[in-house]
Amino acid sequence: MRDGRLLERRLFATCFEGAPGQGVLDALRGYANDDGGFGHALEPDKRCPASLPLDVECALQAMVTAGVADLATVRRACDYLAGIGTAVPLAFPVVEDYPRAVHFTEWTYESALNPTAGLAGLLYQLGVDHPWLPAAAAWSWKQIDTAELPTDAHALREILVFLAHTPERERAMTAAAKVRDALTTATHFRLDPTDPEYGVTPLSIAPSADSPWRALFTEEVIQGHLDRLERDQQDDGGWPITWEPPGQAAALEWRGIVTLENLRTLVSYGRLDPRR
Repeated sequence: MRDGRLLERRLFATCFEGAPGQGVLDALRGYANDDGGFGHALEPDKRCPASLPLDVECALQAMVTAGVADLATVRRACDYLAGIGTAVPLAFPVVEDYPRAVHFTEWTYESALNPTAGLAGLLYQLGVDHPWLPAAAAWSWKQIDTAELPTDAHALREILVFLAHTPERERAMTAAAKVRDALTTATHFRLDPTDPEYGVTPLSIAPSADSPWRALFTEEVIQGHLDRLERDQQDDGGWPITWEPPGQAAALEWRGIVTLENLRTLVSYGRLDPRR
């Protein structure tokens, strides 16, 4: 309530206080652009107002979290993605004209499974019908089936978002085993709950107790990360971040995002009762 931006406050109200999801859609409108995309630091690590696929992904994630979607807005976002191509990058060089975190470099300008597969998975989850989706899904499947899987845990997490929601369930479960094996040697994957470094954790991949990917990890590992999550809550009620954002505003925004995510995970796994 003190430091989180309006979007996270609206999401908190919807997730925990019974508020309608329309408030989340209203907050997202401030990040929308005339080209159908989203920008304006919806993902806070770059302060660029221009539309970026990464910000479209954040908008779709917010709609999934709120359990509500403005389908006209989503279809316009799909039109924006289709204007880029079947596969899309996270960002474009325009971010270099604005404050940004150091990880926004050339690699984020290359079309890849991160974010194409994740975007496709979210659109499946939202039940969206648009020509870009089957094309992006076919491209993602080709990469998963015939190419070497990415060696970065962020990209593997995007693949698992896609596999969790594609209608091709048997194919998805077979591919998930391949992704699980790739995670064991992936950069930025943090299997050990005592590791203090930044990384993608099992709870990043299975953030809810009913996630199909919970079974990729032992229950001991899951419980260890839940213990760590509880221990990491700070005295002000929020959670810290483990990377360097481009400024203090971004740091506060990220803490609100991470705090909401962690609360939802702890509630889902039965570690917190939101009624108390």
